[in-house]
Amino acid sequence: MSTSSDPATSTTAAPRHEMAVVLPANLHARPAGQLARAAATFTSAIQLEYADRTVNPTGVLAVMGLGATAGSTVTVRAEGHDAERAVTTLAQILATAE
Repeated sequence: MSTSSDPATSTTAAPRHEMAVVLPANLHARPAGQLARAAATFTSAIQLEYADRTVNPTGVLAVMGLGATAGSTVTVRAEGHDAERAVTTLAQILATAE
């Protein structure tokens, strides 16, 4: 048997990244829309977490449904080949929300 068919050597874990962001403002429609548009451009699986709730940020209503308020911490997680860029981009949007 060749080593390339060995599952232990042929699979690699997708990169994972995570970043926590303290919101400067409530997570309302405008930043939720910005997050959804940005998240849709990445191929990685992305999640937003707040108050023990986790959502896919590609949906504006899901993001707004988190109910995150100014001063609270939201965690951005992503897994995939562009995970680092996805987390950095979404964290920047959250950090500059007005």
